[in-house]
Amino acid sequence: MILIADSGSTKTDWNLITPDNKAIHIQSVGFNPFFQTADVIENALKNEVLPSVSGNVRHIFFYGAGCADEKSSLPVTTALARVFPGAALSVNSDMLAAARSLCGRNKGIANILGTGSNNCLYDGEKIISQIGSLGFWMGDEGSGGYLGKTLVKDYLLGELPQNLHHFFQADFPEIHRLYVLDRAYKQPFPNRYFASFTTFLSRHKEDPYCQRLLSDAFSRFLSLYVVKHPGANELPVSFSGSVGWYFKEELKRALEEKGLITGTIRKSPMEGLITYHLH
Repeated sequence: MILIADSGSTKTDWNLITPDNKAIHIQSVGFNPFFQTADVIENALKNEVLPSVSGNVRHIFFYGAGCADEKSSLPVTTALARVFPGAALSVNSDMLAAARSLCGRNKGIANILGTGSNNCLYDGEKIISQIGSLGFWMGDEGSGGYLGKTLVKDYLLGELPQNLHHFFQADFPEIHRLYVLDRAYKQPFPNRYFASFTTFLSRHKEDPYCQRLLSDAFSRFLSLYVVKHPGANELPVSFSGSVGWYFKEELKRALEEKGLITGTIRKSPMEGLITYHLH
């Protein structure tokens, strides 16, 4: 049996692949080695994953946030080795998960558009170049965090059209300048907070303001991160993540305007990862 994990800071989706190629889904808390020790991760694995695993796991493919290299991944690797002794371990980044899921064993440009954003040039096996994200405050263009931050800022500055202003005010009566500043600078995970406003954009995405916001954000992401990769105009450009999935029509238009080839768009990398590791 093999075990495949796609982990974020909030939750981890696991699929246990049985000898007859059936996939058993398991969900646990998220893991991030920047914030959790090996002991903490080990306890969560024992409580939330191990009880659902019967039989010997011969290989674990773990993809997660914060698992950029061998050193940063060490808490995850250590915990997995303790809980699943004897299993071969492969611990890699969530960016490689997206690339393998979206491109399989073919060359392409893979991107993540979820709460945050990321990108890479992939050769069919590994990432060969990447224009690193500068994170929520300085980057993440095109992401849920970026879209929500722009929307809330425009609301507070009186830049929303009158109809949208009233809809926003009715949906979020608690929003005012000091409340937002507290959420942005004093509370944890401001990226998640601002990304939550993409549901408002989704409900009103036919409005010209929302169309403009989405178009500008996706165009900026493509200009800053995608077109700079060698051969960008000749390779499929693919996306994983909820923002890319729910706004895929707007994303496709932005790709077309840049003369780029639309590849695969998936909400989650897991389906593609199962295919990748079984073939």
